[in-house]
Amino acid sequence: MRVPVNVLPLAFTGTLAAFMLLPRVQQDSRLLWSFAAAAAVLLLWNAMLYARLRARQTGGRHLTVEIDLRKQHYFQACAQGSVLLYWGWYWPQVYDHAYLIVAQLLFAYAFDMLLAWSRRDRYTLGFAPFPVIFSINLFLWFRDDWLSLQFLMVAVGFAAKELVTWEKNGRRAHIFNPSSFPLAVAAVLLIATGTSDMTWGKQIATTQFYPSNMYIALFVIGLPGQFFFGVTSMTMSAVVTTYLAGLAYYAATGVYFFYDSYIPIAVFLGMHLLFTDPSTSPRTELGRILFGAAYGLSTMLLYVLLGRAGLPTFYDKLLQVPLLNLSIKLFDRIAESAPLRHLSPANLGASLAPRQRHLAYISVWFLAFSAIAMANGLGDRHPGQWLPFWQRACDARRPWACEYLAQREAELCDQGSDWACNAYDGRDTSPAVDDFRLVLRGSKGPVTNWSPAALYAEACRQGWSGTCERATVSQTR
Repeated sequence: MRVPVNVLPLAFTGTLAAFMLLPRVQQDSRLLWSFAAAAAVLLLWNAMLYARLRARQTGGRHLTVEIDLRKQHYFQACAQGSVLLYWGWYWPQVYDHAYLIVAQLLFAYAFDMLLAWSRRDRYTLGFAPFPVIFSINLFLWFRDDWLSLQFLMVAVGFAAKELVTWEKNGRRAHIFNPSSFPLAVAAVLLIATGTSDMTWGKQIATTQFYPSNMYIALFVIGLPGQFFFGVTSMTMSAVVTTYLAGLAYYAATGVYFFYDSYIPIAVFLGMHLLFTDPSTSPRTELGRILFGAAYGLSTMLLYVLLGRAGLPTFYDKLLQVPLLNLSIKLFDRIAESAPLRHLSPANLGASLAPRQRHLAYISVWFLAFSAIAMANGLGDRHPGQWLPFWQRACDARRPWACEYLAQREAELCDQGSDWACNAYDGRDTSPAVDDFRLVLRGSKGPVTNWSPAALYAEACRQGWSGTCERATVSQTR
C-alpha cells in the first residue's frame, strides 16, 4: 500500500517524544535530554528524506509498506518477554525499566523505517524490532543518565543489519546478529574506557539468578523456538561443552571454574536467547554443534582473560558473538570436510522431516539437561554458592579459593554482616541469626521472612559448623 513518507516514522517519533511529558523523565535533565535528542534526530532525518523525495521529478519514488509477521520474530520475542516478566517478579528494577524498553522499541521502528526508505522504496513491517530490543535489554542497560547511549546501541544494531551483509545460501543476508553486535561493540568501548559503571551490567548478570528454578524456566522457555527453528543443537552443545569443561576443571583443582556454578545463569541465558539466531548461524547440523561448542569454550576463555586483567567478567558472553557470526561459513566448511562429513548427526535423521529432526534433538537435549540437573550441575543449590565449601577449599589451599572467600566476605561485610567483617579481618566468630539472613542467600535474592529455626536448618544443609544442633533445638521450642 502507498503511504505518505512522513506518517509512520512521525507516529513512532511523536510517541517517543511524548515520553518527555512523564514526571520521571522531567525530573532528570539528562534523561529528558536523551529523549529530546533521539526524537530530534528522527525528526530531522524524516524531514531530509521527505525533502529529497519532493525535490525529485514527478513520477519518482513511491514508498510502500509490506506487512510480514514472521514466526521467527514473534516466537523469539515471546520467549524473551517471558524471561523479562519472570525476572522482574524477583527484581523490581526490571519492571521499573519497562517504559524505557517501550521507548527503545519506538525508536527502533522509526530508525529502521527511515533507514530502509533511505535505501529503497519498500519497508517490511513486522515484529522484527521486538526480539532485537528484548535481547539487548536482557544483557545490558545504560543507566538513566546515559539513555542516549542505549538509543545509540539500538541504532548500531539496526544499521549493521541493513548495511553489513554478505551472500549466504544464494541470497543477501546480514552477517551479524542485530542484538549481539551492538552489545559487543558497547562492551569493547566500555572496557576500553573503564566506564562499565555507566551500566547495570553487573547487576543484570547477578539478579537473573534471583528467580526460583531459573535454569528450568529458561530450558522450558527455549523449547518452542527450538522446535520450530532447529536451534537445539547450538544450545545443547554450548551447555554440554561448558559443563564438561567445568567438570574437568573441578577434577583438576577441587574448585569450580565459575565459582558459584558450572554455568552462570546469564551465560545459560545467552546460550538460549543470544547467539542462536538462525539467520546468523551455520547452515549444517555439525556446523551448528561446533558453533555452540565454540561459544561455550570462548565464554570460559573470556572469563579467564577478563578476570586476570581485573575487568568485569559479565562481558564474557557478549564479546565473541560477532566473531562467531563471521566464522559461520568456516564452521560449515569444516563440517562438510571429508574427515567430518560422515560424522554429522544429520545423517542419522536423513529420512525424517525437519520438525521430526527438531523433536529428536529436543529429546536428546531433555535427557542431557535432566542428567546435568540431577547431578547438581544446573540448579538453585550448587555447592559453590555456599561459604562452607570455600572455607574448606581455602583450608586445603585450593587455587583461588582463599581469594574468592575473602572477596565474598568483603561483599557480605559491606551488606551489613558483622560476622563477615570479623572473618575478613581474621577474627574467628560464629554467625548470628541476622548474619545468616545474608550469608545463606548464596547467589540468590535476599532472605527475609525466615524463622531462626529455618535459618539454622538451611545453615545445616549448607555445612555450617554447629548449626545442625541449633536447628534441632530451635525446632523443639
